Amino acid sequence: MENTEKVNIKIEGRVYSVDKSLTVLEAARECGYQIPSLCAWNHGRCSLASCRVCLVEIRTARGERLFASCVYPVADIPAEKGFEIFISSPMAVKARRTSVELLLSNHSKDCQTCVKNGQCELLHVANLTGAQSGKFIGTMTPAIVDMVAPGITRDTSKCILCGRCIERCKEVQGIGILGFINRGFKTVVGPLNNRSFAEVPCLQCGQCIEVCPTGALSEHREIDKVDKAMAEGKYVVVQTAPAVRAAIAEEFGKRIGEENGEGKMVAALHRLGFQRVFDVNWGADLTITEESQELVNRIVKKTAPLPQITSCSPGWINYMEFFYSDLIPHVSTCKSPHEMQGAITKSYFAEKHGLDPKDIYVVSVMPCTAKKGEKERPQNAAVEHLPDVDAVITTRELAVMIKRAGLIWDSLPEEKFDQDLLGEYTGAGAIFGVTGGVMEAALRTAYHTINGKERDPIEFRSVRGLEAVKEAEVDMGAVGKVKVAVASGMASAKPLLDEIRAGKSPYAFIEIMCCPGGCINGGGQPFVKPSLLPNEDPDILDTYRAKRAAILYKIDEGQPVRQSHNNPDIIRIYKDFLGSYGSPKAEELLHTTYVKDREAFPNLK
Repeated sequence: MENTEKVNIKIEGRVYSVDKSLTVLEAARECGYQIPSLCAWNHGRCSLASCRVCLVEIRTARGERLFASCVYPVADIPAEKGFEIFISSPMAVKARRTSVELLLSNHSKDCQTCVKNGQCELLHVANLTGAQSGKFIGTMTPAIVDMVAPGITRDTSKCILCGRCIERCKEVQGIGILGFINRGFKTVVGPLNNRSFAEVPCLQCGQCIEVCPTGALSEHREIDKVDKAMAEGKYVVVQTAPAVRAAIAEEFGKRIGEENGEGKMVAALHRLGFQRVFDVNWGADLTITEESQELVNRIVKKTAPLPQITSCSPGWINYMEFFYSDLIPHVSTCKSPHEMQGAITKSYFAEKHGLDPKDIYVVSVMPCTAKKGEKERPQNAAVEHLPDVDAVITTRELAVMIKRAGLIWDSLPEEKFDQDLLGEYTGAGAIFGVTGGVMEAALRTAYHTINGKERDPIEFRSVRGLEAVKEAEVDMGAVGKVKVAVASGMASAKPLLDEIRAGKSPYAFIEIMCCPGGCINGGGQPFVKPSLLPNEDPDILDTYRAKRAAILYKIDEGQPVRQSHNNPDIIRIYKDFLGSYGSPKAEELLHTTYVKDREAFPNLK
C-alpha cells in the first residue's frame, strides 16, 4: 500500500502538511513553489543531484546550510523541530545563480543555431536565476561531436553532465550504454570508451534525447535530404505514421491531447510540395493482414514456434539482434508498416502510374528516431535494390519544415490524405501508435481468419492500457483461449524474452515496443518538459501518454471500417497485385530477415 504518512514542513514561514516520502523539491511543488532543476526528472527518477540548480537554504537552531532539494527528504526536516526551508533567501538565490553560471561557463554558445533553441531547459533556468553567461571564464572541456549513427547525434560541448540520459537508458531499456567518462574537467557523457553511438549496442530509440535538457543529444536530421530530392525533381511521396497526428499540434502551442493534428498536417504537407501525401495507417493495415496470417499459421498449422513476437518496432529489433538473436524464429518476418508501404509505392504504385522506381523518393514522417536506421537495413530494399524508404524525418523535424515555410498552423484548413491506390485506412491501423495497438489489430483479423466471422465486440480491451507489461487471455473462437502479452520498454520485455529462451513461455503472441507507451512516446515526438509548458497540468509527465493515446483510440472508434482485412484498398491490392496473404510476391515485398549475433562493438581493436 502506498505510504501516505504525513509530515509538517515549513517553507518561507508557512507550515504545510506533505507526504513523508517526498523530497523537498517534490513537496515544494505540491505546496505551490517551483524550484528550478535540471538533473531531476519525473518524481526524481533521473536525479543525481549533480547540477546543484535546485539548492535551497535550510535553517536550524545551529545555523543555515544549502542543500540540493531534489534528493533531500522532507522526513529529515520536520517543522516541529524548528527546521525551515527558504527558497528565495539571498543565500539560496545567489547559490542557484552561481550554479547555473558555472554550467554556462563550460557550455557552447551557439544558442541561435542549436536544435533545442526554444526548448532548452538550461536557458530557461538561466533566465529564472538571472545568471550571466560570462561570469566565469576558463578552459572548456574539449568538444566531441558524434554524427555517425543514423538516429542520434551527440555534442558534448552542450552537455551539462546532469546524467538524465544515463538513468533513462538504464531505467527504460535496461542496457545502460551511457555513462560518465574521465574525471574532473575532462568528464563527458557518452557510450563505452567514448565510442560513437554507431559502435555500441545502442537501440537508437531516442529516449535519451527526450530527457536531455539541452542540445547535447538530438535526432540526426534529414530535412536536407528531402530538400535535395525536391530540388532534383524527384517524385517525392510523403507518408505519416499514426502517432504523429496525436502530437504534431503540440509543436504549435496546443496542449497535449487537445487536438488531432491530422487534417492540418495533411494540408501543410500538400503545401510543402509533396507529390502525394499518404497515411501509414494504410501500411499498418497491410502489415496486419500479413502478420495475423502468420500468427494463424503458427497456431493452427504449427508452421513456426510460438509465441510469435511483433516486428514493427525497430528499436526492439535492434535489441533482439544484439541480445536475443536466438529468438529470431519467434519474430514475425513482417516489415514495419512504413517499410511495407514504401515497397508498395515503388512497385504497385509506380507500375500503375508508369513511374520509374528510381525516380520515386519516399519520405516517412515518424515519431521514432530508430526508423532512421531501419530504412538503411539492406534487407529493406525490395524493388531493384532501392531502399523501400529514402528519408525519415521525426515529428519535430516536420514541425521545423512547416514553420520554415511560413505556414500558420491555426490558419491551415482540414484536408484529407490522398486517395490514390493506397489511401484508405481502418481503425485498426490508427491504434498501431499506442502500446497494445498492434496486438489488438492483429487479433481482430486473426479472429476473422480462424472463425470466418467478425468478433463482437470488435475491441480487445484487455490488451489496452499503458502498463509496462500487460497479460491477457483472449477467446479466439474455434481454437479456444490463448494467452497474450504486451510489453513496452526493453527492461520490461526482458523477463518475457527470458521465459521464451528457457522454453517456459505460456503465450501465443507477444507485442513488444521499444518506447514506453509505444510510438506515441517515441524519441522523435514533441518534448514534454513541464518547466517549458506552463499551461499544462502539474502531473503532465504522468498523463501525456494517455492523452495522446486517447486521440488514436477516438480515431479507431470513429472509423466506419475497423478491421484491416476489410480495408477496400487492401482487398484490391491483393486481388490485383499481391495475390493471397503470404504469396511469393508478398514475401518478396513485405517480409524481411534479421541478423544473427549482431556485432555489438564493431571496429573494436
